[in-house]
Amino acid sequence: TGALCWPLLRRALMASGWCTIESDPGVFSELITELGVKGVQVHELWSLDKESMAEVGPVHGLIFLFRWRGEKDDRATVTPGPGVFFASQMIPNACATQAILSVLMNCPSISLGEEMTAFKAFTKDFPPDVKGLAISNSDLLRRVHNSFARAEPTVSEERRASKEEDEVYHFISYVPVDGKLYELDGLKAGPICLGDAGPGEAWLDAVTPAIQARIEQYSSREIRFNLMAVTADRRERLLAEQAVIEKERNMTVGKVQARAGKLPSPAELERLAASHPEPPATGEVAVDERTLEQLLIALAHLTARAAKVAADIENEQQRVGQWKIENIRRRHNYAPFIVNFLKVLAERGELGPLVEQAKKKQRHGAR
Repeated sequence: TGALCWPLLRRALMASGWCTIESDPGVFSELITELGVKGVQVHELWSLDKESMAEVGPVHGLIFLFRWRGEKDDRATVTPGPGVFFASQMIPNACATQAILSVLMNCPSISLGEEMTAFKAFTKDFPPDVKGLAISNSDLLRRVHNSFARAEPTVSEERRASKEEDEVYHFISYVPVDGKLYELDGLKAGPICLGDAGPGEAWLDAVTPAIQARIEQYSSREIRFNLMAVTADRRERLLAEQAVIEKERNMTVGKVQARAGKLPSPAELERLAASHPEPPATGEVAVDERTLEQLLIALAHLTARAAKVAADIENEQQRVGQWKIENIRRRHNYAPFIVNFLKVLAERGELGPLVEQAKKKQRHGAR
């Protein structure tokens, strides 16, 4: 009976319809937020160097997108340990959300929120295939995932599923868990252990050769890759940094005013910051031990740092705001507007000439 039920269950899941979603940091970041997860965002990476990694902040995991060709992979898989969340991919098009979950569920420091915490606890002891079924059957995961599908008013939900002749792209994750570095691919039998992760973010050095090797494997015939980092929300880190800077700056301002009676002008502070190296950060007691000149130099650098962090926060707010706008546009159905606009043009007798003009441009452009 079990052998008969399994194919029927799989066909039912495939019919339930998970749409393809765009590989975009704004899409992934908002998807994570709508799942109830806090303090996490996604950044697109253009390089694997340390500077690029440091710029986006603490990295929880990496998500790699590539064109899937179904080629044989002889690397050995391992049985997931109790600390490793690994789920088999049971239906098409779910791999983006599954790759995100592979990072979120394997990072204890992430605040998963009520729904995802309950889901993790519920599936904790499930084998990979049943974890995959749990993902496929989650109304929350499917609803949030499908909410990022581009509006296609003339295409039925069933037809949005990938067809055999379509180009198929696949997402996999790289995460450190319990001192080991894993590649998590829901199409594999289990995780692939890439070796020791090392302390802190040393795992990023270990993962670089693995990603480069995968890129080189396809580079002669494929250039469409995408690498994204799942990180701590940069705004929260910047706000915390801003609070520390402002606290020390306020203490320093108070000491300068007590000793000199007035503060330097913005231009004077800029000159001081440019002509003197930045002193190390200090506490309240050490501020008292500084000379007036040292206090002024410290104030100059603290003022410059405060301005830079404020600018970085504003840039992040604008980035997130732009993500929201782009996601609204992705979801919006423009068909009614376009149809009505064409009707108005036709009623005014302007549509025909515009079509002929467009055809003429196309013919000239083809020459």
